Amino acid sequence: MSALDSRDTDLKKDLDATVRARGELGEEYDSALVDSFLERVEQRIDDTVERRVRRHLAEQRMADARGTRRPRSAGSWVDRFGLAVASLVLAVPLSAISGALAGMTGIVATWLGIVGVNAAQAVRLNPELMTGRRDARRSAGDD
Repeated sequence: MSALDSRDTDLKKDLDATVRARGELGEEYDSALVDSFLERVEQRIDDTVERRVRRHLAEQRMADARGTRRPRSAGSWVDRFGLAVASLVLAVPLSAISGALAGMTGIVATWLGIVGVNAAQAVRLNPELMTGRRDARRSAGDD
């Protein structure tokens, strides 16, 4: 029997004991019995989460120590397109508001801001855009 099976068995025994106690003590103790059982369930959940977090942290430390931890990919879909999509979705109401308040000047200022934010994100994700240098792996495939 694994540790998980024994915890499941213990929880089932606790539930059975709570139900039997309710039958013996009567309905006036329902709230206290349910609270007591839920505290045991909550403690079990907390223990499980804590164990998983500790294991995950230990795995991260081991990966860091070995140098095998991969850096977060700057080229993920969310990083590349998330801000652009959000900018386009927000561009319409922002343009309408700025156009109503400041006319064409407001619209131009709004779009310069949108383009600026997206350009800053592109440079953040691809610093070589500012230096003009390309990664050797990319340029080797372009020849």
